Amino acid sequence: MHILLIEDDPSTASYASKGLTEAGHVVDVLEDGKEGMVQAIQTPYDVLVVDRMLPGMDGLSIVKALRVAGNKTPVLFLTAVSGVDDRVEGLEAGADDYLTKPFAFSELLARINALYRRPSTSVEVTHLRVADLELDLLARIARRGDQEIELQPREFTLLEVLMRNEGRVVSRTMLLEQVWDFHFDPKTSVVETHVSRLRSKIDKPFDVSLLHTVRNLGYSMHAPRAA
Repeated sequence: MHILLIEDDPSTASYASKGLTEAGHVVDVLEDGKEGMVQAIQTPYDVLVVDRMLPGMDGLSIVKALRVAGNKTPVLFLTAVSGVDDRVEGLEAGADDYLTKPFAFSELLARINALYRRPSTSVEVTHLRVADLELDLLARIARRGDQEIELQPREFTLLEVLMRNEGRVVSRTMLLEQVWDFHFDPKTSVVETHVSRLRSKIDKPFDVSLLHTVRNLGYSMHAPRAA
């Protein structure tokens, strides 16, 4: 299991990450809330463990932002804030579970495992749509409005990954892994070249751009933001 732990207390972070690593999991640890949110958007995790009170961005704001962006990764709040109203507020913000400090590691591990085992309620997606751009995954056809767009196989896969992550930032590393199956940086402009070619087909002939570059982070597919 790949877990992101966002916790600014060094002793708590060390205690939890050490135990989770010994249990066979891969754990990334960040202490800044804003950095943690960016990491959660850029990297597909199985579970997020988030403190409520963090520098940079508090845990409640992190979860709200992730849910608005469409990120459905299970979230466990790990915090000293233990009032009933605080727990309700956290769960209503989009968290899936709540564990208060001090805690027993065995309970933390059990709760994380329970979140990971939750059955997915999603159904198989055969069509993707962003604004007037549609991708038929079965027929392997792309259309924007009433115009069919001819895509090479790699371009189709690239577009599929971007559309499946509508509204989220997809990093260059994620694209290398999911489109090219590279688990290393080839030190080439292969991503940038293919994004440019894709943009010339799905955006440039039309009035509204859907594929956006997010500086220093990656790319995002979304309809124009309301003014």
